[in-house]
Parts: sequence; C-alpha cells; structure tokens
Amino acid sequence: MPTIQQLRYLVAVADHLHFRRAAETCNVTQPTLSAQIKDLEVRLGTTLVERSRSKVMMTSTGKEISERGRRILREVAEIHGIAKSQQSVLSSVIRIGVVQSVGSYFLPLVIPDLHAQYPKLGLYVREGLPDVLLSGLEDGSLDLLFFPLPLNRIELEAQSLFREPIQVVVPVDHRLANEPEIDPAMLKGETILSLEPGHKLYELVRKISDDYGVELSHDYEGTSLDTLRQMVATGMGVSLMPALYVKSEVTHQDLVVARPFRGTPPSRTIGMIWRKGTSREDEFRLLAEIICATLSDRAPEITVLGNVSRR
Repeated sequence: MPTIQQLRYLVAVADHLHFRRAAETCNVTQPTLSAQIKDLEVRLGTTLVERSRSKVMMTSTGKEISERGRRILREVAEIHGIAKSQQSVLSSVIRIGVVQSVGSYFLPLVIPDLHAQYPKLGLYVREGLPDVLLSGLEDGSLDLLFFPLPLNRIELEAQSLFREPIQVVVPVDHRLANEPEIDPAMLKGETILSLEPGHKLYELVRKISDDYGVELSHDYEGTSLDTLRQMVATGMGVSLMPALYVKSEVTHQDLVVARPFRGTPPSRTIGMIWRKGTSREDEFRLLAEIICATLSDRAPEITVLGNVSRR
C-alpha cells in the first residue's frame, strides 16, 4: 500500500507540476521525492506522472489518486488534531488564511491578547486571494480562514465576527475633504478606485458604486489597499476602504483623509470559516469568542457580532 509520505509527495507534484518545487515544499531533496514517486508507481502498477524535459503532467489515474490522497492526508491531520486537542486547548499551531484586505489590519489587534492568554498557541498565517485560500481550506493545507461573509458552501462552517463600515478616502485637497460626512449623492461625477477583480472587496465596491450610480475605474486598479491609497493621494480618484484599514493606515496620513458615509454606511461582514466536522471546532469557536472580546475593547469603529468571552 502507499505510504502517507508517498501520498504527500504525490500531492505536492500535482500541486506544482514541478519536481524541484514539490521537493522544496516537502523539505526533501529532488532525488528522494522522484525515487518515492517511482516506488509508488511500482507499488500501484501504473504511471501517475508523465515526465519530459519541458514539463511534468499528471496522468488521469495520477490526478484521481492525488485527489484521494489529499483527502487521506486531511484525515491524518484531523487525527493529529484530535490527539492535540486532548492535551490542552489552543496549544498547537493553527494554519490560518486571511484575505489581503483584512489580515494586516485585523490580526495586530487580536494577536497580543491571544498570545498572552494562550502562549503555546501558534498561528501560521497566509495572506492570499479568496479562491486560493478556499482551495487551501478544502485540501487541508489551511485549518481556518478569516474571510468576508456570507459564503454559501455546505461543506464549510462559518462564524460571524464583526461588521466593518466602509469609508470614503479622498486626497487632502479634494472638495469632499472638509465634509464631516459623505452623502452618496456627493460622489456623483467621481471616479472610484478599487482593488483588482478577484478580491472580495472589489465585488463590494462594485456593488456600492452601482447602487450609488458612481463610475468604477477599470483602467487603474490596485493590487493592495496601500497602492490604492497612494493612487488616491496623487489625485487619480477617490476610493472606498474598510474602517480597520482607515484606522491603521489613513487616520495619521497627511496626503489623504477618510470620511464616513451619512446615515447607515455600506459595510462588510468578516467571519471565521472552517471545514464541517473538524475535530478542532470547539477550539475555533473559543477562538472566535476571545477575538470578539478583544475587538469590543480595541476597535470601536466596528460592530462585534459574535459571542464575547471574558476569559
């Protein structure tokens, strides 16, 4: 039968379609990985990987076995998680994925309290685009996501954390810079700069722009909120940015200013997502309570939605 290690190597080859990069991912030498893949093919009596000088391709059998192997590796990780959870809660590593428009501004608010209460807890954090993070959660390379909600996937469980208002960011010399609040009608004639497609925030800004009848720029799109802020500062347009980013990066700037919407502002909901049936669900729900308690104390700009634990 295949070994767990051989399945891990096969999945890495399927992910990278490159033996050297697959070996680096698995922290082994390329000859070791190649030899184990060849041994796996001998054991199973079939070719799993087609090799040539120019490329690596998975055979149809290799694709199917690598996907089944991926599920097996996820179950093995769950076994490890069950054993860890019996020792003490929040005492091992959680592999976290976070969308780029959330991570750098949200995590610094909550990590100090988490570390103080649970010093053995380790957080491996990976920022990325939504589709990449969801794939990582589904294949078991990530345990948990901090992610915009709602997300309708029956195989995933979600817990709301907070609602975050969206604010208008303009150059300091803009006609709206001296307004205490922005009525949507004031945006008429403005060009809205947003992140490029693929980001959840892009979808939200596009919807807001459609609702308010404002032009969304498709010629100049940012790869991050920081690049958007720089573009706004040069007068290329105005932007719509979430409150935690504004608190972290805009409030103390002298080139751009942020203004809230008048009345009920547009907002986004951020939550936690994990695989249904995971052995760590109780830990994740406890984690959510601790995070909500911290945000209640440190982030008055947002509305906390989850249960609050005062541990």
